[in-house]
Amino acid sequence: MSHPLLQPIVAPSILSADFANLAKECQQVLEAGADWLHVDIMDGNFVDNLTIGPPVVKSLRKHIPSAYFDCHLMVKDPFKWVKVFSQAGASGYTFHLEAVEPNPNNWSKTSPRVTSLCEDIRYHGMKVGISIKPDTPWQALESYISADLVDVVLIMTVQPGFGGQKFIPETVSKVASLRKRFPKLNIEVDGGIAPDTIQQVAKAGANIAVAGSAIFGSDDRQRVISILKETLKASN
Repeated sequence: MSHPLLQPIVAPSILSADFANLAKECQQVLEAGADWLHVDIMDGNFVDNLTIGPPVVKSLRKHIPSAYFDCHLMVKDPFKWVKVFSQAGASGYTFHLEAVEPNPNNWSKTSPRVTSLCEDIRYHGMKVGISIKPDTPWQALESYISADLVDVVLIMTVQPGFGGQKFIPETVSKVASLRKRFPKLNIEVDGGIAPDTIQQVAKAGANIAVAGSAIFGSDDRQRVISILKETLKASN
């Protein structure tokens, strides 16, 4: 069971939007009830896909000044982009633990590199997020959460890199374990999240849901967003 102060948040992944009408698409989902805009930044290196960068965030910020831009950095060197994304207008900066400390089985203590990165993100005025891939144990996050270095953890429920993938049910136990260990933590899930999978992660304790094709590919985006949010609210 999550903490009552935690808000249910729906964050459409703009990777699934029509890029020729990106600002309009973003505005529409916000008007349809979305809370955040999830921005997938991939460098073709950490993952096998290449998406968008700071200029797009900067441009969207001009069009939608009040939006929360939840930037998910799937990049090889997350240190390199902190200042740039802060200047572009990012609200949250989520990096992959595996990009900074590539061996999850040796994480019994806090890594100075991860600590430094978290502190730099906060210094630049953004919320700190740490994400882990489906194969990385949730315990790899424990020391950073305990040290109050993290504002949100992002549990990948598919392998990062491409939208439209099938949800991996085995990832749900990580959400449940984190919620039990950290009742007040913002837990975000990303990958294959849709009306037919949201129940599993919501019951496990997730309070932030990222959904791409399920929202942008729907004829009734408002209905999908409402289902996701109501399920999160009912379970938490």
